[in-house]
This record gives sequence, structure tokens and C-alpha cells, in this order.
Amino acid sequence: MINKVKSEYISWILLLGAVVLFLEFSFFNRGLIFSLLVEAGMIYFGRKWMPSKSGKILFWLGIIFLVISVFSMITLKFFLLAILIHFLIQFVQAKRNPAHIKPIIQESTVNLEKETVIRNKPLFVNQLFGQQKTPNHVYEWRDINIQTGIGDTVVDFSYTVLPKGETVIFIRNIIGNIQVLVPYDIEISVNHSVLAGSIEIFGNQESKVFNQTVQVQTPGFEQAEQRVKIFTSIPVGDIEVKRV
Repeated sequence: MINKVKSEYISWILLLGAVVLFLEFSFFNRGLIFSLLVEAGMIYFGRKWMPSKSGKILFWLGIIFLVISVFSMITLKFFLLAILIHFLIQFVQAKRNPAHIKPIIQESTVNLEKETVIRNKPLFVNQLFGQQKTPNHVYEWRDINIQTGIGDTVVDFSYTVLPKGETVIFIRNIIGNIQVLVPYDIEISVNHSVLAGSIEIFGNQESKVFNQTVQVQTPGFEQAEQRVKIFTSIPVGDIEVKRV
């Protein structure tokens, strides 16, 4: 019951937030959408022109202006106020109705032992800034599941042996490029979501892509013994998948 009330409360907050965002875009700050698009464009083209000096300046100016625009939004202030009110309500309720914990002791009839697990070192880690790349020497493959902030990610299958079955890659990035280098005998499937960027998969290029989800796979993917599934999501950036 409590979880249902909490979920309804969150749903109402999100609904009111959407209404506030619509009113802000429609009446109070009509130029905000244009500003956000310009700032996203500055970040995208600045990232494309790096490491030139003009590219760095354009990129960081876009970041600064974007942060200023977001923090000036009425919608953000609404959500911050809603969070503050939520915590105040929780605090008052906790003071009025403190939780009483009564231990329940039961005799264990099953001998439960701690199960042994093996922790593997991942190829990539979550990071806010910087580039990540697979080693330039032979390495043992591990499935990839990461979230990154600003930077590029390069996955090269040339120096590893993929296990039989399905290999999975999940990459969620905010700003940056993703490059995947695949051997010729490996079948792949790509599921890519992007707000603004370009897509190039095995020479099939789509430039200036805006707010799209692309799903492609090689003809022999379903029957292949070794296959790779690639799931990527980038608000601003490019993806390239090519044979090596």
C-alpha cells in the first residue's frame, strides 16, 4: 500500500513537471528551446572540431551556456521544490509516527551458507570524463555495460577471442563518439539511439541524424554461433561500426 502511494505521488510530480515544462516553453520562456538547440549544436560541433583550439572553445562554451540555461529553468526549480517538500513531509511523518521494530526470532531449519562468487575485472568502467579503449594487446573478453559522461569509447575485437554464443555491449554516453571494430567473420546487431549526431555502420552512413533510434543487423546474425549485440545511447555524438 505504501509503495503504491509513493508511486502515485511520483507520477503526479512527473505529470505536474511536464505541465510546468510545457507552460515554460509555451508562455514564460519561448526562446528556451532555441537556446537549448544552439547550445547542443555548439557542444556537438565543438566535439567534432577537437582538438583544434576553436573546437575546444566552442565545446566548453556550449557546456557552460547549457548549464546556465538548465539552472535558470522554472521546471528545475519546481522539481527542487517538490523534492524539498517531499523530504519535509517524510521528516514530519517520521517524527509523528516513529517506526517500532519488533524482532521475530525463528529457528532456522535450513543451513544457509554464503555462496561463493567470482568477481571479474571489467574492461571498461563508468567515468564522467575521458576516453576508454580496449587494450592494444591480447586480452580476455568481458561483456561491456557502462555509463559515461563526456568522452569517446573504442571497442576493438582484434585482440580477443569471443566466446561461443551471444556477446553483449551496453554503452550509454552523454556526449562523445563510439567506435566498434569487428572482425569479418563475426555477425552483429546494432540498436542505437541518438538525439543529434551521425551513424556509420559498415560503410552505410547517415549524417546529421536527429532524434532517431536505429536497429540493424547482418544477414547471418540469427544463425551465427558467435554474434555480438550492441546497444548504445548518445544524446550528442557519433557511432561507427566497421570491419577490421
